[in-house]
Amino acid sequence: MADATALLSIRDLTVEFSLPDGPLRAVDGLSLDVGRGEVVGLVGESGSGKSVTALSVLRLLEGVARYPSGRIEWRAEGRPVDMLQLPEPRLRAIRGAEIGMVFQEPMTSLNPLHTIGRQLAEAIRLHRVATAADVRREVVEWLERVGLPEAHRRLDAWPHELSGGERQRVMIAMALINRPALLIADEPTTALDVTIQAQIVELVARLRAELGMAVLWITHDLGLLRRLADRIAVMYQGRKVEEGPADRILTSPQHPYTQRLVNALPAGGPAPVPPEAREVIAVEGLRVEFPVRRGLLRREVGAVRALAGLSLRLAEGESVGLVGESGSGKTTVALALLRLWARGMVRQTGAVVYQGRDLGALSRAELRGLRREMQIVFQDPFASLNPRMTVGQIVGEGLAVHEPALSSAERERRVGESLAALGLEAAHAHRYPHEFSGGQRQRIALARALVLRPRLVVLDEPTSALDVSLQAEIVNLLRAIQRERRVAFLLISHDLRVVRALCHRVIVLRRGEVVEQGPTAEVLSAPRSAYTRALIAAAFDYRAVEGPAA
Repeated sequence: MADATALLSIRDLTVEFSLPDGPLRAVDGLSLDVGRGEVVGLVGESGSGKSVTALSVLRLLEGVARYPSGRIEWRAEGRPVDMLQLPEPRLRAIRGAEIGMVFQEPMTSLNPLHTIGRQLAEAIRLHRVATAADVRREVVEWLERVGLPEAHRRLDAWPHELSGGERQRVMIAMALINRPALLIADEPTTALDVTIQAQIVELVARLRAELGMAVLWITHDLGLLRRLADRIAVMYQGRKVEEGPADRILTSPQHPYTQRLVNALPAGGPAPVPPEAREVIAVEGLRVEFPVRRGLLRREVGAVRALAGLSLRLAEGESVGLVGESGSGKTTVALALLRLWARGMVRQTGAVVYQGRDLGALSRAELRGLRREMQIVFQDPFASLNPRMTVGQIVGEGLAVHEPALSSAERERRVGESLAALGLEAAHAHRYPHEFSGGQRQRIALARALVLRPRLVVLDEPTSALDVSLQAEIVNLLRAIQRERRVAFLLISHDLRVVRALCHRVIVLRRGEVVEQGPTAEVLSAPRSAYTRALIAAAFDYRAVEGPAA
C-alpha cells in the first residue's frame, strides 16, 4: 500500500525497454516514498535504474519504455493521481510547475536555438501570467541564486557559449524558478566545481525550508548526501537493495553493495615519473581571447579574455591537474593545446610545442597526423558521441582512420579489449549511445581515446559522471595505463580527491589566470592563496571525507 501522507509514492514499478535481443528490465518492482518537505537520496552505480526511475515519474520515456506493473501516485493537491494514467494536458501542467527536474546532461537539455534568458522566461510563461519586466527580474534573480556570474549580462548568451558547469546552473535555475512542490535532481552537481556544489546544496536546503519543497536527489556522491538527505535508497541492477535514514546508511550499511559504495574512494597517488622521461609537450605564455562581434557584418567590437599567459610542461608518465571554478579557463586550455578551435573562433598566442614540433606552425594535414598521439575525453559524453553510430563504430573509428591496415577481426578485438578494460561488455559494441546511462557513456568516451594508445591524453572531467565505485576503478586503470605506456595526462577536474590520486603537479586557475601551482601534495596540504584554500575546504570539508588540512 502507498503511504497516504507521502507527496510521491512509487509502488511496484517495473520499467522495460525492447531491444533486438529481448526485453531489458531497467527497474524491477521498485517501491519508494517521498514525503512533503523531505529529501530522499537515490544512489547506485551507473545503469542501476536511477535515471529511468526519475524520467518515469514525469513520463518522459513515453513510446520508448513499457510499464508492465506499478503506480506512480502524486498528491500535490491532496487527492492522489497516477502519473502513468494521466491525460497529456494534465501531465504538461504538472511538469515544470508542480514537479521540476534537473537533467544529468545540460547541453542536451537546453535548446541550442534559444538564449538562456528566453528559455528561463519560457518556463515562467508556460505556467504563470507575468509582465515582461517581472519575468526578466525573476530570471536574473534565479541565475544569481544558482551562482552564475554577471547574470544580468548573460541573458542573451547561447548554451554553447557557457561552460559545462554554467549550463548546469542554468538548468537548476529553470527547474526551481516556479518553486515546485517536488524537485527531481538527476546528478545535478556532477558538472559543477566544488564551491558551486556547496552553494547549490545550501540553496536547495534553504528552498526546502522556505517552501516546504521535497527533493528526490539522484547521485553517486554519497558525501554530498551526508549533508542533504533525510533518507537514502540504494539501487542495484534495477532493484532497491537497501533503504533507511541517511546517517544509518552512511555509517552502518547492511547490504554488501551499499558497503562497497560507502567505502569506495580514490586512494593512493600516482607512480613517480621515470627519471629518464622525455618531455611530451611544453606550453609557454598561452593566451586565448574570444572576439566579440556585433551587427549584420559581424564586426569585432571587443574581446573576452579566457586565458592569460599559462605555461606548463608534461613529461612521459606524468600527470598535471588543472583545477578551478567553472569558467576559470580549464577547458579552454585543453582546446588550445590540441588546437580544436574552429577557424576564426578565437585568438590564440603563445607556444605549444609537442615532441619538439610547434603545433601553431603545422598545416591541418600535419596536425591531423598527430591526432592519434593526442587524444581528449570531453566533459559531456552524450554530446561527444555520434548518436548514429554503434559503440563499436565509435570506439573503432580512430583505428579505421589511423591504422587502416588492421583487419576487421583485429580492429574488433582491439575495440573489445578497450571496452573490457573500462568495465563494459563486448555485446555493448552493437548498441547505440542513447541506450546507456551517463556513466556508461563516459566509459565509452574513455575507451575511444585509449584504444589508439596515445602519448598525451587530455581528460576533461573524466570521472564526473561516474559512480564512486567506478571512479576508483578508473583512477586505478589510468594509473596502470600510465605506468605501462608512459602516457602523459592533463587532467581537468573539480574533484580534488581524483586530482590527489592521479596528478603529480597541480595548477589552480581563476578567471583565466594561474593563482597557484606546484606539486600536488604540497598545494593540497599547504595552499598559499585564499582561493585555493576555499577550493580545498569546499572539496574536503563539504564532502566529509578525509583530506589534507586547509
